[in-house]
Amino acid sequence: MRYISFQKWQFKIIIAIIITVFSVGCKSKTSKEQEVEFVQKTNYISFADDVDFMEDYIDIIQLSDTSGKSKIAVAPALQGRVMTSSSSNSEGRSYGWINRELFKSKDTLDHINVFGGEERFWIGPEGGQFSIFFKKGSSFTLDDWYTPKLIDLEPFTIEKSSANSITFFKKASLVNYSGFKFDFDIEREVKVLSTQETFQELGIPAEDKVNVVAYKTINSLTNTGEAHWEQETGLLSIWLLGMFNPSPETTIVIPYNSGDEADLGAPVNDEYFGKVPAERLIVKENTMFFQGDGEFRSKIGLSPKRAKQVFGSYDALSHTLTIVKYNKPKGATDYVNSLWELQDKPYSGDVINSYNDGAPKPGEKPLGPFYELETSSPALHLKVGERGTHIQTTIHFEGSAEQLTKISEKVLGVSISEIVNVFSNK
Repeated sequence: MRYISFQKWQFKIIIAIIITVFSVGCKSKTSKEQEVEFVQKTNYISFADDVDFMEDYIDIIQLSDTSGKSKIAVAPALQGRVMTSSSSNSEGRSYGWINRELFKSKDTLDHINVFGGEERFWIGPEGGQFSIFFKKGSSFTLDDWYTPKLIDLEPFTIEKSSANSITFFKKASLVNYSGFKFDFDIEREVKVLSTQETFQELGIPAEDKVNVVAYKTINSLTNTGEAHWEQETGLLSIWLLGMFNPSPETTIVIPYNSGDEADLGAPVNDEYFGKVPAERLIVKENTMFFQGDGEFRSKIGLSPKRAKQVFGSYDALSHTLTIVKYNKPKGATDYVNSLWELQDKPYSGDVINSYNDGAPKPGEKPLGPFYELETSSPALHLKVGERGTHIQTTIHFEGSAEQLTKISEKVLGVSISEIVNVFSNK
């Protein structure tokens, strides 16, 4: 039986009071209906609730900063995945999307197991002649697409851990579509940052009145095989994907390098699942805005010439500003291409991506819903014994629009008001 803290009971009492207030004018509804309506409206699940749920199925390791207020939940069985986090102790909002339905089924699926989590470790490319998701000679269709078990179901071993960090290790092998075998070691470190380290990471003054949780992951592949990794036989990349809870008022914000298309190419690739409608993607001179409501299946990506080292999202319903920062090596232009086809340009892929979930077809269920923020390392040209590393920092801020604007203007180049109104003003 789990221990339930006094604060958790306090939290439940507070929720009950809010539900009571929220129910004024709708007395015909049962208390259960009122509770469901409140949770749906505010998109609220606590960190403790998500952790308690997951611990019925897998081991969860909790890390925190020295104050104990910033918390993350990590799953060794799911490749050292950061499942979720909170900026306000255990009873604070849970930021990661968790696929409770799949956990409850106690089943595993053939093509992919979408357990969720706000930062998972993957490897690219997904499609093309150097894909690791399609076997040699297979067709580039969903029926032949399989996520490698290495990055889907296999656990990573814990090398070392402390109160605020944990390091994982995995010895691995993969064979790509062209038949080349990769032998390599994986190392993944996950570390919770202090508030001071968080603002230093962003290079901005600290804001004392906002709640914050931040974690940095350092992800490395080392070529342990007998052959160098060359373009002609295929290269791998480190691919990090974060799945977050959507809301009707979530907007993804991506600053980008503006300039002539003749020199830099198109600002955005928005044709992964068919061109994104104009009312869901707005491209301004230096910033693009993409809806993250989990109601329309769509995806966008930015090339290395267009992408900056930071992007994020804002949920006006929960007053949460999310920032993702990553290392983008200067001058790197080769990024693996994940299009599902034999490619003319297998190293012209995107650096950052964002996905908004939704029904694949009318009447069908979405995967989540959720939205994703993704980053990739360059294609890794690794000689035998060489190591390639990709670093990413994920940060969540909760506070007032005025407080968060001080952060968003410095980091993303736009105010919270601009973000909130960008689609309503169209």
